[in-house]
Amino acid sequence: MKIIQLSPLEETVPPKKYGGTELVVFNLCEELVKMGHEVYLLAAGDSTTSAKLIPVFPKSIRKLKEAHDIKVREALKFIGIGKILDLLKGLRADVIHNHIGWRMLPFLSQIGAPNVTTLHGPLDIRYQQYVYGKFPDSPYVTISNSQRRPFDKLNFAATVYNGIDFDKFEYSGKPGGYFAFLGRMSPEKGPMQAIKIAKIAKAKLVMAAKVDAVDEAFFNKEVAPLIDGEQIKFLGEVGHAQKVKLLKGARALLAPIQWREPFGLFFVEAMACGTPVIAYDMGSAKEIVADGKTGFVVKTEPEFLNAVKRLDEIKRSDCRERVKNNFTSRIMAENYLKVYRKLIG
Repeated sequence: MKIIQLSPLEETVPPKKYGGTELVVFNLCEELVKMGHEVYLLAAGDSTTSAKLIPVFPKSIRKLKEAHDIKVREALKFIGIGKILDLLKGLRADVIHNHIGWRMLPFLSQIGAPNVTTLHGPLDIRYQQYVYGKFPDSPYVTISNSQRRPFDKLNFAATVYNGIDFDKFEYSGKPGGYFAFLGRMSPEKGPMQAIKIAKIAKAKLVMAAKVDAVDEAFFNKEVAPLIDGEQIKFLGEVGHAQKVKLLKGARALLAPIQWREPFGLFFVEAMACGTPVIAYDMGSAKEIVADGKTGFVVKTEPEFLNAVKRLDEIKRSDCRERVKNNFTSRIMAENYLKVYRKLIG
């Protein structure tokens, strides 16, 4: 099968550090190539892939100096879509897989090939609902069932859970004496709540997170003053090796999320290392974390603090097994192939 993958252009594929969607695209491409398919990846030119890379920009938007202006950054995304449409004219594919999201939707009718859009973000943002609502018959894939709830009026082809390269995540049955926080330093990820929980529990917390431009003020004003380098440590944005080291040594991943998490790749990455997850019951948490077996999914702060005390009830081997059976890149690729075949008919 000849498959074209359209990646966001903000980061490289795979991302050097933080970048959930780009990592999922990378894992999908690698698996599809291993399975013998002809795969083309339209992405930033500094990407690395076993697929046939077709560069849209020479490098990722994040690395462009002009992209420091938020409005220019947004304009570059649409300029990139224009380039993608030009590049697609010379390619004939069995199916085109859009990971760019709503910005690509108005142009999919020009492609002239079966296509599907994976929704990597939440569906509770009003202006995005407006755009998706204009194209309700376009086929969509959600990355969790809970992701659909805020806007269930679309043509959902399937739910396909994100997958990781399982063998790249080392397992540890003996954690260290700290908790981990991983992700973005944004209010919806709950860094303030994680720090508060660690302080009440008198536990060490090691935080590894990207600080986006839109979150700099929040981080500098609210979070940074609470980082003392002793009980609360901040590593900044980390690469894969550092991430695995952090996760496999942690007693648990603290995920006091404040939004409808569409999937939560960091849940899966932690569990692959044998590390339980404690998360608030929002979005996909209960679909990913087996409550009481691979972590705890709670509703209140007292429940969260109680879960911290109950970690001895969790077998770290169960955490890893759950990922192996449900959230590998191979399983993800097989499920996407089912979607592609259905689209092609």
